[in-house]
Amino acid sequence: MTGSGTPAVPPRPPQRRSWRLRTTVRPLATATALVLAYYVLPLDERFTGGAAVSLVLGLIGVLALFLWQIRSISRSTRPRLRAVETLATIVPLFLLLFAATYYLLEQAKAGSFNEPLSRTGSLYFTLTVFSTVGFGDIVARSEPARIITMVQMFADLLLVGVAARVIVGAVETGLRRQGGVPGAAREDGGRTGPDARGPAG
Repeated sequence: MTGSGTPAVPPRPPQRRSWRLRTTVRPLATATALVLAYYVLPLDERFTGGAAVSLVLGLIGVLALFLWQIRSISRSTRPRLRAVETLATIVPLFLLLFAATYYLLEQAKAGSFNEPLSRTGSLYFTLTVFSTVGFGDIVARSEPARIITMVQMFADLLLVGVAARVIVGAVETGLRRQGGVPGAAREDGGRTGPDARGPAG
């Protein structure tokens, strides 16, 4: 009891520490698992029309997953955590999809790039295109390779410019929903609404 007769609200440091740990570990574990899958899974399919269709379907799948995650963020009691997890899933998946495509293309048609691409080289090229650094040590030479690279450039702009804003909007929606629900759990493990402050006076 406090001096005013109002029951004291005990702090919740273990819950807050648990939340911070999940914020760090879960996105890192997701990204790590996707990268390991890229190196471990067999990539033996030759780049044909079917592989090109697979790339398109893969991008559609990433878009569908992204839209589902946006809805999840706006409805989550921890929208910031969900947003971090979304980025940790969507961005690596997006990049690894293109890296696998470049790798398959080089395996099917040697000379598509100015040097043979390993999985690491394919991922390196994908990241330089994504970051707009473009060191120039690896460049696309064949028409299919250049077309796919241009597709990635366009998709990069959408991911950075549009998707980032959509995620921020979803987080803001989620935070507004928390503020409008008395007693709802905050992302830091506390409470929102009147229950968090106790009676006035």
